[in-house]
Amino acid sequence: MARSSLQLNSKWIPKVEESLATQQLTQRTIAERLEISRSSVSKFINCKPVALNTFIRLCQELNLDWNGASQPEREWNDSIESFRFKQDDFKSNPGGQISPDEIVGRDRLIEQLWDRLRQQSFIFSGERRIGKSSTLKKMTLEAPEDMLPIYRDLEGIRSPIEFVEVIWQDTETYLREAGKAQRVREFVSELIGSHFTGYRFPEITAPHWKTLLTKTIEDLVTLQSKQIVFIWDEIPHLLGNFSDEAAMETLDILRSLRQTYPDIRMVFSGSIGLHHIIKNLQKAGYSNDPTNDMYPVDGQPLAQEDAIQLTINLLRGEDVTIFNFQETATEIALAVDCIPFYIHHLVNQLKDYSGEINQEIIMNIVDESLRNPLNLWKMEHYRERIDNYYNDIQKPYALEILDILSINPPTPFQRIWQYLKSEPHTQDKETARSVLRLLMKDYYLIQEDNLSGSTYTFRYQLVQKYWRISRGL
Repeated sequence: MARSSLQLNSKWIPKVEESLATQQLTQRTIAERLEISRSSVSKFINCKPVALNTFIRLCQELNLDWNGASQPEREWNDSIESFRFKQDDFKSNPGGQISPDEIVGRDRLIEQLWDRLRQQSFIFSGERRIGKSSTLKKMTLEAPEDMLPIYRDLEGIRSPIEFVEVIWQDTETYLREAGKAQRVREFVSELIGSHFTGYRFPEITAPHWKTLLTKTIEDLVTLQSKQIVFIWDEIPHLLGNFSDEAAMETLDILRSLRQTYPDIRMVFSGSIGLHHIIKNLQKAGYSNDPTNDMYPVDGQPLAQEDAIQLTINLLRGEDVTIFNFQETATEIALAVDCIPFYIHHLVNQLKDYSGEINQEIIMNIVDESLRNPLNLWKMEHYRERIDNYYNDIQKPYALEILDILSINPPTPFQRIWQYLKSEPHTQDKETARSVLRLLMKDYYLIQEDNLSGSTYTFRYQLVQKYWRISRGL
C-alpha cells in the first residue's frame, strides 16, 4: 500500500525536542517558517500522521533524518488498517481533507481506473471541486496488491529539479525495505566530489535534472516488482510554473520514460489547463504530442443516488433535524448538481439553521452563497480562468457566449451567432465555433442533440446561476 503520510517514531521525540530547543523554535515559529498550520506541527510532535511532504520538510528544518524518524512500516500500516470511519460520524468538511471512508460513490470508478492502468497511463480531468483529488487519494490508499501507487500534489512545484527531488524523496520512502536509490546517490556524489547522504539535492544538480529523474525511475523499477503508478495531481500548475523550454523537456522525458519502462504508469490530473499549456507550447515552437499515449478520463459529479446517500450521511452526522431525509437530501443534491464539495458546503450552512428546512430555504442559501462577496463556494475561478487561459481574441467571444447562455434555454449555434455578430468584437464565425468548442472542453458547456438539432447549454446549473448573478444579467 502506498503511503501519503508519515508519523514520527516516538523514540525520536527527545531528538525533536532537543532540535527545537537548540534552534530556539516554537511550534508557532516553525509553522510560520514552513507556511504550514500549527496543527500539522502539533500532530508531528505528538506522533500523529501528517502529509508525507510536510513530514519531510519538518524533519529537514529540524536537521533530522526523516527516513529514520518515521514510524516503522508495519506500525504505520497497522494504524491505517485499524482506522474505521462510521457512517454516523460523517461531518461536513467543505474544502478539507476527506477520509477515504467518507468518499461515497466512487468505488466503481476506481475499479475502472485500475483496470485502465493495467493497459496504459491516463489523464484524469474534470471540473474543479468534482472530487478528482479525493478519488485519487482513495485509489492510492486502496491499491491492488500488484500495484504501487505514489501520489503527489504538484501545485507548489516551481522548477524541474524541485519536481525531480520530490519524486526521488517519494521513491526513497517506498524503497526503505528494498534499499536506497543508489544510482541517484552515486550520481550526486560524483557531482559534488564526496559521498552524498542528504535528503535535498545540492544546487549543482539543477542542470542534471533529467539524468536524476531517469536514475530515480531506474532505481524504483530495479528494486521492487510491482506495477509502479505515479499519480500526479495538478500537473497543469506544475508545467505552468516552468519556462516553455523546461515544460517541453518535462513532457518529453515523461513520455520517453513511459515508453522505455513498461512497468511505469502515470496519471496526470488537473481541473483545467493541460490542453491550454500544450497549445501555448505549440505556439512557442513545440511540435510533439506528449500525451497521445495516455487515455483521457473525464471526471464526473456523483451519480444522483450516491449524492443523495452522501447528503443523508452528512445530515445525520451533523444531527440536522429533518422530517424526510430522502426528500431533503434529494433537493440538496440536485440544487448543487450532485457535486460533493458543494453538498458539504450546503449541509455545513444548513446545520446552523433553526427553522424547518424545505426547498425554498435550500435555494435561498444557494443564492446567498453565490452572491457572497467572500466567495465561500470558490466560484470566482469560473470568471478568472477566462482571463488566465483565453487570449485577447478568444476572451470577448467566451464572455459573450457564456452571457447569452446564462439567460437563455439551450440554444442552437445559429441563434448564438445572431447575438455575437451584433457585437463589435465578436464578428468572426469560425472564431465563435472554436471558442464554443473550447468552452465545452473546459467544462463550461455541453452540446445536446434533440429532434430540432444541436443546442448548447451550461454543463452545470449551479455554474449557470453563478454566472448570471455575478455578471448582473
